[in-house]
Amino acid sequence: MSSPLLFDSALIRQRLARARRTGFADFLVARAVDDLSDRLGAVLRKFPRALDFATPVPAAATWLRLSGRAGAVTRLAPVPEPASPGLAVAVGDPEALPFADRSFDLAVSLLALQHANDLPGALVQVRRALKPDGLFVGCLLGGRTLTELRQVLTQAESEVEGGVSPRVAPFAEVRDLGGLLQRAGFALPVTDVETLTVRYGDPFGLMRDLRAMGLTNALRERRGTLRRETLMRAASLYAERFADPDGRLRATFELIWLSGWVPHESQQKPLRPGSAQARLADALGTVERKEPS
Repeated sequence: MSSPLLFDSALIRQRLARARRTGFADFLVARAVDDLSDRLGAVLRKFPRALDFATPVPAAATWLRLSGRAGAVTRLAPVPEPASPGLAVAVGDPEALPFADRSFDLAVSLLALQHANDLPGALVQVRRALKPDGLFVGCLLGGRTLTELRQVLTQAESEVEGGVSPRVAPFAEVRDLGGLLQRAGFALPVTDVETLTVRYGDPFGLMRDLRAMGLTNALRERRGTLRRETLMRAASLYAERFADPDGRLRATFELIWLSGWVPHESQQKPLRPGSAQARLADALGTVERKEPS
C-alpha cells in the first residue's frame, strides 16, 4: 500500500508560478547558488553535461553555464518559463525525471526537494540519470526552518480556536538524509547544515516573503485561511518571543546540503578488516600491550 501524499504538488506549482509572475523573492536561492559555487570549487574537474532539476528559478542553471564548470546545461523547470540563452529547458516533475539513464555528469537541485512526496524515490531517479562517477549536489530546507513561526501559529490557534492544524510544512532532518543517499545508491555521501537568520520589522514581512517564494502552506491536509484574530495573536506572540534588542524579529531558515557520487571503480573504498600493512602502535611510537584474558 502506498503512503498518503503529504504535499499538494499541483498547488505548489500554482503558487510558484504566481510568485514568479508577481516578483520572486530570490534571497534564499541566491545564497544557495553562492554556496554551490564554493562547494563545486573543491571538485577539480569539469562536467560535460549538467542538470539543474527543479530549482525554483534558473539561477543555478545560469551559474553553471557562465562559470565554465559544465559543458551543456539542461534545466528541468518546475513551471513554464522563458527560454534562457545557452540552456536546454524542459518543464516537468522532479519526482518523474524525463531523462534516460546515465545522461548527466552532474545534477544539482536547490531549494526544491523539501516538497517531494517521495524523496527517496526522487534521489533514486537522480542517481539513475547520472553516469558512473557522476556527482549530485542538493540543498533543501531543513527541520529548524521557520521554527519561530511554527511555534507562534500553534499557540495562537490553540488559544483562539481551541485546536491546532498544520500550518507550516514538516521539513527533513539532516540525520536522516545521509541514510537516504545511501539507500538511493550513492557512494561517499556527505550532509551538512547551514543556518541562516533573516530579520524582519514584523511577522507580516516574513509572510509576504514566503508568499513571494511560493512557500505558503501546501499540505494536502491543510485547513482554511487563518482567522484574523488568530493571525493577530500570532503576530503579537512573535514580537514577544523572538524580537532582538532593536525590535526586529528573527526567522530561521535551515539549509541542508547533501552530496553523493554514483559508484565507480576509481573511487576510494574502505579497506577490508584485518588488511592493514602497518601496526598502529608503530605509527604512534608506543608499545602494544595485550589485555590479560
